[in-house]
Amino acid sequence: MFVWQGKRRWGWWIVLISMAVIAAGCGAEEAPGTEETGVNSETEAAEPAAGGFDHITGIDAGAGIMQATEEAIEAYGLDIELVPSSSAAMTAALASAIENEEWIVVTGWTPHWKFAAYDLKYLDDPLGIYGEEESIHTLVRQGLEEDHPSAYQVLDNFYWTPDDMNQVMVDMAQHGLSETEAARQWIEANREVVDSWIEGVEPVDGDRIELVYVTWDSEIASSNVIALVLEEIGYEVELTPVEAGVMFAGVASGEADAMVAAWLPGTHAAYYEDFKDDLVDLGPNLDGAKIGLVVPTYVDIDSIEEIRPR
Repeated sequence: MFVWQGKRRWGWWIVLISMAVIAAGCGAEEAPGTEETGVNSETEAAEPAAGGFDHITGIDAGAGIMQATEEAIEAYGLDIELVPSSSAAMTAALASAIENEEWIVVTGWTPHWKFAAYDLKYLDDPLGIYGEEESIHTLVRQGLEEDHPSAYQVLDNFYWTPDDMNQVMVDMAQHGLSETEAARQWIEANREVVDSWIEGVEPVDGDRIELVYVTWDSEIASSNVIALVLEEIGYEVELTPVEAGVMFAGVASGEADAMVAAWLPGTHAAYYEDFKDDLVDLGPNLDGAKIGLVVPTYVDIDSIEEIRPR
């Protein structure tokens, strides 16, 4: 885990305090299930009636998609409230509404297993509030290439598709596999892809490396897969779940080694701008990611501008 001893311990406390100040100004991004406002448990799922919506069901208050949705509400002049929750609570609300064929609109992104589980559609965004397609980037600390060249090479080689990531998420969410089991099963089924990431990489003997990630299903999937691949070549890997701001601060400060969870250029733009000078961007590990507002296909609207309250 992060080093909590001596001078580095105090340095990390400074980072955490700084992030707390930032969070106070813009809203902290909580891990799923930890929020104290909005829809904060599966038992508080939204249940809008047909013909309109009670609210937009969101996720963590500090997430980039939430900020974009606030902008969309203002830009489109929508008379509706955005309710923060968590990724888990959002999908629980979605499942409840679909079971009863009720209207619901949620903040959504792909890759995400809910698109494999349910018939969903993105609402058109004629004003372009949510931007174009995004990529998920691998960011590492400065000096990693010199300290851990084998890990650096694997992280630089790491690239997969939305379908690959979806398979891991579906195995976790719908087939009951643990994070590690789902990641290992994907690796076994995609040996040729994984071998291309580690081809020519020098094995190590118990070197330690720490990856940080946000607890979104997509990032749980990618972080567990790359952790197992690094273990294959001899690393001892520590996986640490954190808030998005702390994820960026941890890698930028050198307290953590790497992340494979940076959504750019939109979702994590503010964090990237704050810390980019102290990070090494290895480029996308996945292309074709997207964010926006999502409804079940039976909801008979097609554009954000058609959203109306019940």
